[in-house]
Amino acid sequence: MMKSIVARSYRARTVFARALREAKSVPTVKAQRSDIVTVAAAAGAVAVTGSLGYYLTCVLGQPDYASIRKEIEDILEDLDYDDGSYGPILVRLAWHNAGTYSTFDGTGGSSGAGMRFAPEANDAANAGLEVARNFLEPIKAKHPEISYSDLWSLAGTVAIESMGGPTFKWKGGRKDISDAKECPPQGRLPDASRGADHLRAVFYRMGFNDQEIVALSGAHVLGRCHPDRSGFKGPWVNSMTTFSNEYFRELFENTWTVKKWNGPLQYEDKSGNLMMLPTDMEIIKDPIFKVYAEKYYKDEELFFNDFSK
Repeated sequence: MMKSIVARSYRARTVFARALREAKSVPTVKAQRSDIVTVAAAAGAVAVTGSLGYYLTCVLGQPDYASIRKEIEDILEDLDYDDGSYGPILVRLAWHNAGTYSTFDGTGGSSGAGMRFAPEANDAANAGLEVARNFLEPIKAKHPEISYSDLWSLAGTVAIESMGGPTFKWKGGRKDISDAKECPPQGRLPDASRGADHLRAVFYRMGFNDQEIVALSGAHVLGRCHPDRSGFKGPWVNSMTTFSNEYFRELFENTWTVKKWNGPLQYEDKSGNLMMLPTDMEIIKDPIFKVYAEKYYKDEELFFNDFSK
């Protein structure tokens, strides 16, 4: 028993060190404005200062977040779009906006809304997100006092809550960058074709630990992959507009084999209707990730609580 514990501890230290080395090799840039402070999170993070946002707040007043929240809720469902809801792509927008954060130099993160500029908008990882950004433009036009950073973060939060997910203690105050030069470098978002070490490198850079990596991966219960965006194809679960722990149930209860097609490596179930990405399979292959995945598979309430922290 003691040998097993020692072995697992040694492995944990080893993978952490390897992931940290890889994380530090990801290109970063020195913060352009020292007053931007961000903390990345799945549905966005809180930031408190910035010149453009400060100007808009002074001139236009504080945003009416309650009214904006209601307006987002009212337009989420659309039977003519994808699986009948814009919710999943709004969650992806919020996550990709926040997922560029680096604890090493404080750049990136949900404060900034850099996807308004070509360097970040044209990042291959953000393909298709113009749909979500354009979807929110009418609300931004009606409420110019809200920053894009806050709007995108709030939209992701409202989407998760509206689809049956946990409730978040969301706060406003994120500020937008005003110049493309302030965009974080490309390559900071997870690459779904990579392994566990890559996941750790990306998420450790944002300040997350292994348990949080697994919890955030549970958001794959929403939406689907599109070949013209990520290159991958299909949904992870059958109820792709309902937030639950079904993602973990499918990982453990279903049988996954390599999909035979002309696209990138992905996995499919026996029906051929559901899929998993290489990074998804790492959640149950990696012994440390698997411990947390099993907990969320068995306890949806625990998953909701951890996801919303």
